[in-house]
Amino acid sequence: MAEVLLTGATGFLGQHLLRELVAAGHAVRGVSRSESGDAALRALGAEPVRATLGEDSPAEWALLQAAVEGCDAIFHTAADTTQWRPHNPIQTRTNVRGAELLLRAAEDAGIRRFLHTSSVSAYSHLVHGVLREDVPQRGGESWVNYERTKFLAEQAVRGSRVPWVVFQPSHILGPGDTRNWARLILLVDQGKLPGAPPGSGAFADVREIARAQVRAFEDGLEGETFLLGGAHARFVELVGMIGQRLGRKAPTRATPAWVLKSVAFASDAVSRITGRMPDITPEAAVFPCHDLQVDSSKAIARLGYRETPLPELLDATIASLREAGLLRGGAGTRG
Repeated sequence: MAEVLLTGATGFLGQHLLRELVAAGHAVRGVSRSESGDAALRALGAEPVRATLGEDSPAEWALLQAAVEGCDAIFHTAADTTQWRPHNPIQTRTNVRGAELLLRAAEDAGIRRFLHTSSVSAYSHLVHGVLREDVPQRGGESWVNYERTKFLAEQAVRGSRVPWVVFQPSHILGPGDTRNWARLILLVDQGKLPGAPPGSGAFADVREIARAQVRAFEDGLEGETFLLGGAHARFVELVGMIGQRLGRKAPTRATPAWVLKSVAFASDAVSRITGRMPDITPEAAVFPCHDLQVDSSKAIARLGYRETPLPELLDATIASLREAGLLRGGAGTRG
């Protein structure tokens, strides 16, 4: 049994990873920022600890040192995924400076393993074709701050003295998702999706991502990078499958990229006057306009990773949303 620190423990991926670690017999310290988060972590079998990623003050540094002290490994899943230019300084502090400080604390404490959740975004939308681990990353060139910060955080991990493993998930779906790609399901259910995005995605099962990370840790892997992709589909196909399952009308044609991007830039201009984040930003419009395909063959061979078929993954995600009371009534149909 190992003692591990888990950042992002109250998040979507973090909670699934926490369950897998506890089920495997490991003692988990979960980073939490609130009493409600503390309670949620205790209910899942973790010990809550306080730490704020990216803060350089002596008090925050002391909390971070205390959080890592005595741990065998760190699973770093926390990240700021906000896609809005005014938020960029906060995102950079969390994603980049947060990783740097966590790595420094890990080095000082003699942590033996650092398992880092990055993203396919480290490659950026500037890369076309199928992603493989040997494809050069271009996140450092991107104008999208999230892509740039994921790239820079990865570079910090690779340059650290702590033995590391990097995971690069694609579009994550699965039970417990309410704010990520599951928003498409909610919009179709509410009849508020005006059109399907023109791009395509690789939809990864959050449960399989968590299992792969635990497997890499228990197999003692070091210095390895794993792309964790999933079923590939165009967004118009995806929303059609969602509508069929919910018994709702869904867009049958893709919205042209120039239309989606024009709406995003117009909304961004209005937000500069109101000071409120728009429903769609220029940064957020990049992802659904991009064609993403991911080769997970390395993770499949080395970690027993499974690319869950999209119908199965959608059924599990929809069932979770329905159980949470977030969907309207109606059984819908499967296809």
